[in-house]
Amino acid sequence: MLTVYSWPTPNRHKVHVMLEECGLRHGRDWQAVAVGIGFGEQFKPDFLAISPNNKIPALVDPDGPDGKRIALFESGAILLYLAAKTGKFLPKTDRLKFQVLQWLMFQMGGVGPMIGQTHHFCQYAPEKIDYAIQRYTNETRRLYGVMDKQLAGSKFIACNQYSIADIAILPWLRNWQNHGIDWADYPHLQAWVDRIAARPAVQRGVQVLADLRRPITGDRAREVLFGKMQYEKR
Repeated sequence: MLTVYSWPTPNRHKVHVMLEECGLRHGRDWQAVAVGIGFGEQFKPDFLAISPNNKIPALVDPDGPDGKRIALFESGAILLYLAAKTGKFLPKTDRLKFQVLQWLMFQMGGVGPMIGQTHHFCQYAPEKIDYAIQRYTNETRRLYGVMDKQLAGSKFIACNQYSIADIAILPWLRNWQNHGIDWADYPHLQAWVDRIAARPAVQRGVQVLADLRRPITGDRAREVLFGKMQYEKR
């Protein structure tokens, strides 16, 4: 059984959804182990041995490429690994494969970091910094525009077929209401989100560990977000 070290947030939902889309069912083919990022569990030695950058998600496959255990961190690398392992959601021809990979990198280098900063400064930062809010909200809107334009002539984000690029991007847009955008400005992207979010495997994937999701507020938010907390057990 595959083990995913995770928490119910967009970067982790990507892996949950990918597993489900590949026909691997939670509780049968893979298990999710919650890593309480609000409690410092990502800094424990046992987890650092799997994910040296103290980030989730991380994946452990007891049956790796050479039949031996492999541990992986970074969500994009995990998606690529699962695509290679199952032969799904990454085209075989180089031309189509690289079309998908460029949009995967677009998510890793743009959508994830920028929307993450928008969330941080709009919702979690202990003081409102207008410059930061404007900067990251504007960049988030720009990225929405790039995706909307791409989807004007395509059913999916890359090479007109469902791929790891769609799986990587979708979780970041589920909470679009918090991104300072008006869906009326992005009709093609809205239709894509509605279409992808309705897939049964996506719905199953985003529900894994969902009952653990709680808002972090007040002093705890400051400690967690700025690294000042003492890493204690729950």
